[in-house]
Amino acid sequence: MLPLLIAVAGGLGAVARFLLDGFIRARVRSSYPVGTTLINVSGSLLLGLVLGATVGRLLPETVQLVVGTGFLGGYTTFSTAAVETVVLAQRRRWAAAVCNGLGMLVLAVAAAALGWWIGAQW
Repeated sequence: MLPLLIAVAGGLGAVARFLLDGFIRARVRSSYPVGTTLINVSGSLLLGLVLGATVGRLLPETVQLVVGTGFLGGYTTFSTAAVETVVLAQRRRWAAAVCNGLGMLVLAVAAAALGWWIGAQW
């Protein structure tokens, strides 16, 4: 049953990413991938919260697997971020490519650490 729950949650996470990215693209006119950045950073923060709460024994491991592996695994998208970084570099938008590639990595790791810390405080 757990693999099925993870699969369903992953599908829901992918749909949430699709809808949020579309919402952001419709409102923010930019050649920089703002939607992907916000999605990956927010997903990292949420995953940190879930893992911190699991380590702190506030959430059971099954919730962490369904929400973290399933929903947030479907919601975040490293591959899209990587391709968008390559596209920026191909367009010779070097600063944007570096900001997207390295900046998103730094922000996502910082968000995950913050989320973990907050989750562990509960």
